[in-house]
Amino acid sequence: MRFIRFDPMVVKLVSVIVLATFLPAKGIVVNIFEYLTIAAIALLFFMHGAKLSYEKIIAGSSHWRLHLWIMLSTFLLFPILGLLLVWWHPVNISAEIYAGFIYLCILPATVQSAIAFTSLAGGNVAAAVCSASASSLLSIFISPLLVNIVMDMHNSMSINVFEQFGKILLQLLVPFLIGHLARRWIAIWVEKNHSLISRIDQMSILLVVYSVFSEAVANGIWHQVSTNTLLWIVAGCFILLAMVLAINICVSRFLGFGRADEIVVLFCGSKKSLANGVPLANILFPANVVGIVLLPLMIFHQIQLMVCSFIAQYYHQLYEKTNTGCEKGND
Repeated sequence: MRFIRFDPMVVKLVSVIVLATFLPAKGIVVNIFEYLTIAAIALLFFMHGAKLSYEKIIAGSSHWRLHLWIMLSTFLLFPILGLLLVWWHPVNISAEIYAGFIYLCILPATVQSAIAFTSLAGGNVAAAVCSASASSLLSIFISPLLVNIVMDMHNSMSINVFEQFGKILLQLLVPFLIGHLARRWIAIWVEKNHSLISRIDQMSILLVVYSVFSEAVANGIWHQVSTNTLLWIVAGCFILLAMVLAINICVSRFLGFGRADEIVVLFCGSKKSLANGVPLANILFPANVVGIVLLPLMIFHQIQLMVCSFIAQYYHQLYEKTNTGCEKGND
């Protein structure tokens, strides 16, 4: 149990959802939160751009086979498995829940936690920075297109992503580019204030979640989601993560990757970003379904952290044993 990490962010998310359930935004407050949400999303992606180190990406970009497979795992393998899960349709639950699984599958990898787990496990940190950052940047373009393509295949709801392209540009891409361009002036401040920036990121996400779930509560989300449905979402997330991890381990060893690169594949090719998923969903989906669509993502977020914490500790122990064995051999 000491290997299992329970993310404090999940506690905050649950608290915000409870707050939205009993004290949802109403009346003029809804309009205020709508503008605050837009500003929070823009600030979040500004910070993403400011944290993106061009030098670190270049340093880890030489291993093209590694990065290619991680992109394929993130934007091809995951969506295929999501569609198979929906096609299997093992439980009779709402189409929005299954749409949430598909949405989860088209999102990019996490950045901060993927790099942190790679470092803890003794993996190739430079390659992890490159892959995770590239995944986050490409998702601004790829994820909306995949939503349009995959949702049309699934036929669960009609989404015209191209109508939302202006919102994506203004709320995601433009702040991201401004943040990255501003890095030349604020890079030192960014490096010195990691904790403050993390809190800003978290506050932005929590604000969007409160706004989304206030709307969802008004549309009767808790009449649509039963305890059995929540348990199935948990089971579905475990199944999905287990399949991706197993495939990524097999592919890594088939391609002859060393342990350090295998670790990168596991943590950058098997995780999904809550920080990207929440604001993007707020843009792409109708307000009355965003809350229920995000449920699989929020549950998957905690499951991936617990499972990846265990895996990182396992690789860390292997790394320490290997180093200890080498030192004894030298002696």
